[in-house]
Amino acid sequence: MRNRQKAFRTVGVSAAAAGTAAAALLAGGGAAGADTFVRLPGGTAHGEGVTLTRSHESAQISPSMAANPTSRTAWVSGTVTLKAPKLKPAKAGPSLGAAGEDAMPGTNGTMTNGAAATLSTGYIVGCQVDITGLSGGLSGTISAAPSATANLSIPIAAGQVVFVQLSTRDIEKPGTYSLGYDRAQLSIENCGGYAQARAFSTVETTGQLHQKVNLYGKPFSIG
Repeated sequence: MRNRQKAFRTVGVSAAAAGTAAAALLAGGGAAGADTFVRLPGGTAHGEGVTLTRSHESAQISPSMAANPTSRTAWVSGTVTLKAPKLKPAKAGPSLGAAGEDAMPGTNGTMTNGAAATLSTGYIVGCQVDITGLSGGLSGTISAAPSATANLSIPIAAGQVVFVQLSTRDIEKPGTYSLGYDRAQLSIENCGGYAQARAFSTVETTGQLHQKVNLYGKPFSIG
């Protein structure tokens, strides 16, 4: 029997158009900054019997409506697809949630709970940090359980990098699976300088062949 595709979507809360005039007043009468739309390239990472793909990724960057230079918002969208036709079936145990990058460097904020594979996706956000050559193992984590909405406030200091988990999924049998998110909101707070972000997705398999495959996106500026 052919495996049916499993699809999950995380939908962000849209920003209201109202408030532009108030932002201008708070800025001392100046015009509010315009949003910046960034279309990002897809990518693919391969492991032993697994393929991880990201497509349709984009980001819309919005300056603070209060004209606060330490705050800005990114509305991110994308689709992550896992093809794993040869997984050995295995049931998931009790959910362990986010492992925490501080306690377990290199985990990307997730930990397997015995399922055949664990699929997760999110963003790495840095304040005045060049993450162009990022390969994992950085400190800090902010995580959210999969839900119908993703609206995360991210306090981040200069020189800090955090993993922001948008969604995670236990994979118990072979097949093709997707995690999607549409205008998930990342609110960056307390960053007084340049901020940057990049997508990350991870699949970790269990059993006799244990592997972790990471797929990173192209870094983009959040202002």
